[in-house]
Amino acid sequence: VQLQASGGGLVQSGGSLRLSCAASGFSPDHYPLFWFRQAPGKEREGVSCISSNDDSTYYADSVRGRFTISRDRAKNTVYLQMNSLRPEDTAGYYCATDFEAPCSRSALRNSYAVDYWGQGTQVTVSS
Repeated sequence: VQLQASGGGLVQSGGSLRLSCAASGFSPDHYPLFWFRQAPGKEREGVSCISSNDDSTYYADSVRGRFTISRDRAKNTVYLQMNSLRPEDTAGYYCATDFEAPCSRSALRNSYAVDYWGQGTQVTVSS
């Protein structure tokens, strides 16, 4: 299982970024894909996930209405469109998947239950 995240960078408050996560080594069509983030000194936080069967989605309350997760099945890639970015969104962003845990609010709150992780991409939002 390989998950390659990209698209992070430095952006001003109110700006936008789109993160990408390219999946390989497994069939991403059959499994949920997650985005988590972790800021220095803070616990890992579930951001969003998208299910395998009907592309239903969940979002953390802190990003709902500003972030949008989507997937391109032909490219085996999941995206996280981040708009109206705030300094508190600054973190390392990680994509992840699991072969058992579904995309759910519970999975977003329990990152330890998710088995496969990418290397992360840094997002820094300046005020």
